[in-house]
Amino acid sequence: MESVDLPILDGAPVDGNLMMIGNMGSGMAEDDAVEIERISHHVDDMIAKVDELEQRVNEVEQFYLTLSKKQPNNSKGSSVVKEKDEEKHISSIKKQQQDATRREAASAKRMQELMRQFATILRQITQHKWAWPFMEPVDVEGLGLHDYYEVIDKPMDFSTIRNQMEAKDGSGYKNVREICTDVRLVFKNAMTYNDERSDVHVMAKTLLAKFEEKWLQLLPKVIEEETRLKEEEAEAQRDMQLAQEAANAKMARDISSELCEVDMHLEELREMVVQKCRKMSTEEKRKLGAGLSQLSPEDLNKALEIIAQKNPSFQATAEEVDLDMDAQVIKTAISSVSTLTQSFYLWRFIWC
Repeated sequence: MESVDLPILDGAPVDGNLMMIGNMGSGMAEDDAVEIERISHHVDDMIAKVDELEQRVNEVEQFYLTLSKKQPNNSKGSSVVKEKDEEKHISSIKKQQQDATRREAASAKRMQELMRQFATILRQITQHKWAWPFMEPVDVEGLGLHDYYEVIDKPMDFSTIRNQMEAKDGSGYKNVREICTDVRLVFKNAMTYNDERSDVHVMAKTLLAKFEEKWLQLLPKVIEEETRLKEEEAEAQRDMQLAQEAANAKMARDISSELCEVDMHLEELREMVVQKCRKMSTEEKRKLGAGLSQLSPEDLNKALEIIAQKNPSFQATAEEVDLDMDAQVIKTAISSVSTLTQSFYLWRFIWC
């Protein structure tokens, strides 16, 4: 036969959080009801605070979990910002955002210059006397080219390229390499569809060679800009990561401080509840046993788990469980805050 220690509060809140259990015997005083109501509100506030802290802890944990996946080979020390540098990195977030805006503006200006130089190359090609077959989309129906779309996957022409270069709705080319790809496609489509001995094939091949020659002259500037852009993006990413690490490290310290404060309040709350504990009367034990027998299987399991935490020798998972109410020894102290909270929930299961 199992023996458990059950603290009982001398009275309980009446608003649905805890039902009145002081009435089970000789009744309860009005002051007790007010006091227990106040304790219940304290418990609810603490639960809400702990839930909030748990969510913030999960956010910090998720950040460092993601960081460790990105840096699997780095030591722990290399990925954590030193405390003395945290404020510097946190205060630099705004500056980083401003710097990023300036970098983007400078990069856009340099890209515009590359686009302008590429437009000069394109104008030289399209002004060639052999460029006329490629200036507009192929008139498939007018020329009777019934198999054109079976041979050519993506038709392209210089008017389409020009329109996309001038697009203002965000659908235009992002860089000169994209334009270069489409210019090559214009000529390669013509060379693919037309026989190599045809005039169109020869014209396309000739203009493609001229274009590649001019493209090679611009290519070093393109590569230089691409390299610079990658370096700037990598630097911005590193700075942002350091700032995020600093912010999360500060959050972790703040959470630790708040947890200590919560623990202090819970200890005070525990002392208040200990003072309200008293032994159960025979009638209260009888009603407690009757209440346990009326619980749903799910709530009964939860109640037994709470009892087991107070008494490690109690086997909550046994097929048949006996509770000897007369053998219970009511402790004069509650060992932990979690036990206190769980005791509240036990009374909810039984009396709500």
